[in-house]
Amino acid sequence: MTDNSQRKRPEDLRSHRWYGVKDLRSFGHRSRTAQMGYHRSDYAGKPVIAIINTWSDINPCHSHFKQRVEEVKRGIWQAGGFPVEMPAMSLSEPFQKPTTMLYRNLLAMETEELLRSYPADGCVLMGGCDKTTPALLMGAASMNLPTIFVPAGPMLRGNWNGNTLGSGSDTWKYWAELRAGNITEDDWQGIEDGIARSPGHCMTMGTASTMTAAVEALGMCLSGYSSIPAPDSRHAQMATLSGKRIVDMVWHDITPSSLLTAASFDNAVRVALALSGSTNAVVHLIAMARRCGFGLDLARFDSLARTTPVLADLRPAGKYLMEDFYYAGGLRALMAQLGDLLDTSQQTVDGRTLGENIAGARVFNDDVIRSRDRALVACDGLAVLRGNLAPDGAVIKPPAMEARLQVHTGRAVVFRDYNDMAARIDDPQLDIDADSVIVLQNAGPQGAPGMPEWGQLPIPQKLLKQGVRDMVRISDARMSGTSYGACVLHVAPESYIGGPLALVRDGDMITLDVPNRRLDVQLSDAELAQRKAAWQPPPPRFERGYGVLYLKHVSQANVGCDFDFLQTEPQAGGEAPEPEIH
Repeated sequence: MTDNSQRKRPEDLRSHRWYGVKDLRSFGHRSRTAQMGYHRSDYAGKPVIAIINTWSDINPCHSHFKQRVEEVKRGIWQAGGFPVEMPAMSLSEPFQKPTTMLYRNLLAMETEELLRSYPADGCVLMGGCDKTTPALLMGAASMNLPTIFVPAGPMLRGNWNGNTLGSGSDTWKYWAELRAGNITEDDWQGIEDGIARSPGHCMTMGTASTMTAAVEALGMCLSGYSSIPAPDSRHAQMATLSGKRIVDMVWHDITPSSLLTAASFDNAVRVALALSGSTNAVVHLIAMARRCGFGLDLARFDSLARTTPVLADLRPAGKYLMEDFYYAGGLRALMAQLGDLLDTSQQTVDGRTLGENIAGARVFNDDVIRSRDRALVACDGLAVLRGNLAPDGAVIKPPAMEARLQVHTGRAVVFRDYNDMAARIDDPQLDIDADSVIVLQNAGPQGAPGMPEWGQLPIPQKLLKQGVRDMVRISDARMSGTSYGACVLHVAPESYIGGPLALVRDGDMITLDVPNRRLDVQLSDAELAQRKAAWQPPPPRFERGYGVLYLKHVSQANVGCDFDFLQTEPQAGGEAPEPEIH
């Protein structure tokens, strides 16, 4: 690895202000470090590396991080650095209510402030579970110290009675079959016991794998490692190599602002699209880009989607899982297949360009990773919709829906919130049929609150029993990356603040037109204006604490759901400003 930047001197290190100065405060820093059992030779003149570790006892995706952090430390020690583990909030997707998305920005703030307030010269970010990855990168990019990301890696494939199971996707699939009466409670118990068999995040192409792949495409983790299964011994090797590499990055001052560009974010979007990745990537990548001063928006996603093929045959859009993907060549192989659709001149944490990193990458199973002339889907792995129901945009994932629904008109069946839907969706008297359009209101950033993954709205039990497995469903919520179906998501502005979705009533006719990127309710402007004038805002969701701050400052889905006081205004020419480091 070669770095063209000039090597720092020990006295140029940020931590020198804490440890290297001969004054009373530095005496306190050194004496308290001795109190923890370290000799001055352990840290004097060496880069202090903060390891932001999101392990906790309630985060199964990160349960192996207790061991991985020791392997990261080993690499840092070997390279001549001083590792300091700093636990941070653990966003556990399966457990945290109402949604980890409510706390993404809190973890981003914590990451930034940990790095700002302590003697860190660089950092290793340890994450993987859905919102953890963007949160860590958002905070580190805002602080702009040398940064490398260690992805948690996917868990092993699930197994039940000889059937391969994929996280989330098969949960929804078999839950529908259970409700339809096609499998037994014993079957369901077997699926429960066999679907998650090891440490690591979801092994489908859900949000976790989508975002760690995007981070590799951005150049922020070691090349070829974002998709290693968590239990694989190569994952432990990657942790140590990352620890070694961050020390060199500090000496050569390789910061996020020197790696992250408008072009690298385009690369990340292309990769997410080629993977048929989670729709959550839209919100997260926009938020991450705007932290760096780049105006990534929905229009850019839609433009890139029109020319990006889906090359990975991975659930939920395809049939394979992340183990298959890694053994088929992994992300390096997929990026090599994308070829000139990527800007391969972009720099990476490896000290090489993206093109140098993927040179010579091979595909070992061309059914899992397709060539461009055998794409799973030629283009439009994602579509951005606009219309009088979504003036600021909405998103849908066409490969994950039944094709017959891409152009569809049906009458609305409206639920005012999640509790209303849960109470009535399986009522045999519910006036609904297979052509109806299910609408969920008040599920957005402020309305839910936190924009939970409620967007894969359940199909009524009476329709499941008739064989219906997909319907048009519309909400201002998000959807798990492991989910599927004709689900319109992220409708902006959200209904809680009076967006047009709030004005829809039972029986209104709604038209979805994916090829023409339209989402409209068949009402006149005058009727919508009349309904808006009569609309009353719901009461506040919080009365105290972090929730009040969240409601006051969170932005809408189309601009990333970040806090307004944390985003950086897009700069002329697309160059990210240099953040001030205190």
